[in-house]
Amino acid sequence: MSRVLIIGAGGVGGVVAHKCAQAAAVFDHITLASRTLARCENIRRQIKELQGRDIDIAQVDADNVPETVALIRKVKPDVVINVALPYQDLPIMDACLEAGVPYLDTANYEPRDVAKFEYKWQWAYRERYEKAGLMALLGSGFDPGVTNVFCAYAQKHHFDEIHSVDIVDCNAGSHGKAFATNFNPEINLREVTANGRYWENGKWIETKPMEISEVFDFPGVGDKKAYLIYHEELESLVLNIKGLKRIRFWMTFGDEYLTHLRVLGNVGMLRIDPVDYKGTPVVPMELLKVLLPDPSSLAEKYTGKTSIGCIIEGVKDGKPKKIFIYNICDHAECYKEVRAQAVSYTTAVPAMVGAMMMVTGKWKKAGVQHMEQMDPDPFLEQLAKFGLPWHVKEL
Repeated sequence: MSRVLIIGAGGVGGVVAHKCAQAAAVFDHITLASRTLARCENIRRQIKELQGRDIDIAQVDADNVPETVALIRKVKPDVVINVALPYQDLPIMDACLEAGVPYLDTANYEPRDVAKFEYKWQWAYRERYEKAGLMALLGSGFDPGVTNVFCAYAQKHHFDEIHSVDIVDCNAGSHGKAFATNFNPEINLREVTANGRYWENGKWIETKPMEISEVFDFPGVGDKKAYLIYHEELESLVLNIKGLKRIRFWMTFGDEYLTHLRVLGNVGMLRIDPVDYKGTPVVPMELLKVLLPDPSSLAEKYTGKTSIGCIIEGVKDGKPKKIFIYNICDHAECYKEVRAQAVSYTTAVPAMVGAMMMVTGKWKKAGVQHMEQMDPDPFLEQLAKFGLPWHVKEL
């Protein structure tokens, strides 16, 4: 039995709390904390109604390290699950170090003033976490997260060498809004408007945003056009998957979404630097975030499915081999279970399972670790048990 502190009460944080409540044999005490206590209150009521469990809630400013340390020492968790904003990864990592508690997140750190995400800032914590004898597990969501574990599973069970990986992410759902993002608008829009990047033959190749597209047959969904973008798991997978010659990340976007994105970019609403408005500095992207629908509000009327996985090619016993490892998740079913849409659900379930691996000792290694460095088998077993069944298809 263990205690867990969840920091962040957005769409993902809510599902993490629900899923920890479902795993009563592992998590006997749950605390959910956020800057906005009302969000925690709402989630606490839902969990009592749907899961029949009581959880504790707390208010915390995750940018404030002493405040977060004080909360950690009060709660005495066996692990901290960080599902706050990526801007807050480093202060929460600092707080976990000071309080002597293992750390887990679902997305890598991003500085507020630069639309760039990479692991260098968190990799800088390796030595400190090793010396403290603490584990920091990075990217325990779906992508990154499950996609990394799919690659590790393929490496362990299906290939002698993996030569190429295409991570493909399709949300074929419909939320009925003219334009909305499935997770934090600011983070989402920064991600998809950045230059694309992929790794091939030992070097990184950069592309313009949405410059390269390809049609994939997504299980449970069908043919959809996906666009090559950069995603953080590529950065660790190129180091940890042996024999790799190429790795790319693809995501689907509807025509209406892309039109809105182009117009917003053209009029300057995607800028992350402040502009002067009647003597007050305003960041256009932050204003846009206020105007767009809260991602958690989309859940009730969301229909359709997500289909996410890895197309992997390589060699087994001297012969070429190609497989597709994937998951299909239904938006409406997620809402029935935990009052969330599938994008939040597919991120949150792996966060809970990753924490489960840590507190049960299935995954235990001091330092800053990535998902593909761990044994994939116990993780994937629990992933399927808690709502994300996965499949392997020979191609």
